[in-house]
Amino acid sequence: MAGKFLGEQTKVVTGSYDRTLKIWDLRSRACIGTKFAGSSCNDLVTVDGAGTTFISGHFDKTVRFWDIRSDYPTHDMCLQGKVTSLDLSRDSNYLISCVRDDTLKLIDLRMNQIILSFSCDDFKVGCDWSRATFSPDGQYVAVGSADGSVFIWGVATAKVETVLKDHGVGLFSRSAVTATSWNPFGTYLISVDRSKRAVVWGD
Repeated sequence: MAGKFLGEQTKVVTGSYDRTLKIWDLRSRACIGTKFAGSSCNDLVTVDGAGTTFISGHFDKTVRFWDIRSDYPTHDMCLQGKVTSLDLSRDSNYLISCVRDDTLKLIDLRMNQIILSFSCDDFKVGCDWSRATFSPDGQYVAVGSADGSVFIWGVATAKVETVLKDHGVGLFSRSAVTATSWNPFGTYLISVDRSKRAVVWGD
């Protein structure tokens, strides 16, 4: 369901539907470690440049924090719905989690606690793997909705800054938007929906 480089180009951590997290050595093409999470993993992020810590989000409504040197999570955090995605701010201080209860949770990793919740009457998480993402400057977060819209919140205010509509046309207009991604060097945003349509949004 998810994979990320672990601090170097030769090591990868993956999260799977079979409730395991695996660490892979790309040079030997072999699994060099397995963590048994107890629940299927929908997404994960790596936290530090050294590649020793990562965070996983799970079907059982739990965010788990890992050190690769331990077989068990160092701690975890229970949310109010299935965790569909995780994204890390560039300074690695904040984690945004998309949750199946139709909210986004902003977690301050320095305090290990939720500091903001993002929600809106019209926003509905469209599937169990909907992806929410920070903008490159960390000031905004974007996520797709079940009705084909893309919601953008201000991180500092937790208020909806804009709603991008008309993701598709005609038959495809109400297909759930499942993922968003920001251009790392500009203000462009791309989103994709369940009808296999990708849209690039500009200024």
